[in-house]
Amino acid sequence: MHIIELIFSPLLALLIGVFFLGLARKVMARIQWRYGPPVTQPLIDIIRLLSQKSASHGVAFNIGLVMSLAGSLVITLFLPFGKIAPMSNSGGMLVILYLMLIGPLGMAISSGESANPNASIGISRKLLLAMGYELPFLLVVLALMTAYNTTSITEIVSLQRDTGWSMFTFPLVLSGIAYLLILPAMLGVRPFEVVNAPQEISSGPLVEYGGPYLALATLQHALAFFIGISLFVNLMWGGAANPVIFFLKMLVVFFLGIFVNAVFPRLRIDQAIRYLWRWPSLIAFAGLILVCVTGS
Repeated sequence: MHIIELIFSPLLALLIGVFFLGLARKVMARIQWRYGPPVTQPLIDIIRLLSQKSASHGVAFNIGLVMSLAGSLVITLFLPFGKIAPMSNSGGMLVILYLMLIGPLGMAISSGESANPNASIGISRKLLLAMGYELPFLLVVLALMTAYNTTSITEIVSLQRDTGWSMFTFPLVLSGIAYLLILPAMLGVRPFEVVNAPQEISSGPLVEYGGPYLALATLQHALAFFIGISLFVNLMWGGAANPVIFFLKMLVVFFLGIFVNAVFPRLRIDQAIRYLWRWPSLIAFAGLILVCVTGS
């Protein structure tokens, strides 16, 4: 049973992530009064790209992309999806935080090898944006670990079944608000869609990808989308007792992100960093102080 979960969990994450990519394009099209592509379009594109040929820019170009995808796949093993959590006892939030650095780092190594100016600009934006939301995110995680007195994400989820969702439980309300404010940045949707920005830098880090490389990059994007949403559901919305309820909660968070994406214009990278280091960071820091004071 454990071996089945080890195989099934990453595959399920990939399928849900690809589904979210297709649903995002469809929902955005309907909001803009267009018909839009089918929800299965990303899957069709991935299959088509895998059958094409593409040129490599070197060993680092290949290894960086594989490293990024592998890091995201490993994270899915630590994230509870309802009752599915194959490696929940092997690590906690600290392990997840370390593994979350592998994705952007691998993409930076791979795209940097292409020596394309647009890719370099996109990667610099990606790393700056990650640095921007990591500060409030770490403060939120510290508040959660302090409040529940554990670093295990499965224990945080189980404790919420007794105390209620973290986001609506005192003294974690401020931490929940801060997490909600940085969630669009973690998902990479507008107003924080500065990494790809096709109108400015021709898709940024992906500009030199084609064929199987672009297919793998799309899978990495799908996994990052899944990880961002499922992490929020587990930490702030109490996870779920079964995969169906968990998926429904993920859908709610997904639609919140899409509605924000549809309404707000894209920020410049300096505006994004200024925003992330101002209000979300201040609220997250105040939430951490509140947890420490009430806990003592």
